[in-house]
Amino acid sequence: MKYIDEFRDGELARRIAERIATDIQPGRRYAFMEFCGGHTHAISRYGIAELLPPEVRMIHGPGCPVCVLPIGRIDLAVKLALERDVIVCTYGDTMRVPASDSLSLIKAKARGGDIRMVYSATDALKIAAANPTREVVFFAIGFETTTPPTALAIRAAEAQGLSNFSVLCCHVLTPAAITHILESPEVRQYGTVPLDGFVGPAHVSIVIGSRPYEGFAVSYNKPVVIAGFEPLDVMQAIAMLVRQVNEGRAVVENEFTRAVTRDGNQAAQALVAQIFEVRDSFEWRGLGEVPQSALKIRPAYARFDAEQRFSLSYTPVPDHKQCECGAILRGVKRPADCKLFGTVCTPESPMGSCMVSNEGACAAHYSYGRFRDIPIVAAEQPA
Repeated sequence: MKYIDEFRDGELARRIAERIATDIQPGRRYAFMEFCGGHTHAISRYGIAELLPPEVRMIHGPGCPVCVLPIGRIDLAVKLALERDVIVCTYGDTMRVPASDSLSLIKAKARGGDIRMVYSATDALKIAAANPTREVVFFAIGFETTTPPTALAIRAAEAQGLSNFSVLCCHVLTPAAITHILESPEVRQYGTVPLDGFVGPAHVSIVIGSRPYEGFAVSYNKPVVIAGFEPLDVMQAIAMLVRQVNEGRAVVENEFTRAVTRDGNQAAQALVAQIFEVRDSFEWRGLGEVPQSALKIRPAYARFDAEQRFSLSYTPVPDHKQCECGAILRGVKRPADCKLFGTVCTPESPMGSCMVSNEGACAAHYSYGRFRDIPIVAAEQPA
């Protein structure tokens, strides 16, 4: 299939791996964080880690929008459905994120809450139009990729005069999270992970472009290579990062030139700026409070803001004491370091958010790599 098979060519992948091994400097080790959960999934699914030389370590980042959604935000949506008789609409992965009192949105639905999975914000608009006597809330999550569709839905609701539609906005921003990983004391308390560079997110960068990472690369002296999600994209990005580190450079490079430009989608950016503004602070699951890292609805569109419409008050809720999602999202620990991983916590019964979404590090590792961590013990031969 054109444009797919050529980015999954095993022979080309081996050649890139050989080039990376050749470029490795003697006695040097390299640690790169793939920020996006899509890259984590690709690394696990296609066995990229096995192709890399042992000197190169890939570290999972917090770039999974479901994984970083804090318990307190899920609780708000659950309460709207169970206590306020609201129709809550959201994406499929969000339905299974663990919340307080052993609940999740899908469990709240089983208790009688009118909670509906939708494929887009437009679907939620249609539900609002079909139920004029009911309040309909779209529980909006995601990075910059999914923010423009939410903005379009709010603008459409205004144009259609839908007075029963609002948005519980949990859209978060990528560059602020990358900065927080490097300098936050909340991250340091879990330990430090020396990072030599980042594989930058693909879909996010289609919207915002590569420019927002340029100041970050200069300020923190960390190279960023934006990459697509196919295995050869990721391999090529790692090769580019190794070369930057060897040459002492720290700039933003774009491997994903077939979709990402320096300035991004300016029409989408203008739409988002019209509807949303930056929050002072927002809690990320695993990262804590991150300044300037999320969006809220502008006062001009306050009638579509569910937090204001229902006078919602946010309360932080700690994760399960034995769940290591926080440390995994910070890159301090790996999925197999968690005592719950693969036993109590599985994709069928997730205890933490990293096991819910396919983009979550734990879910990806469970699906494609969990057996690699089990030591092989040779069976005793009979005498």
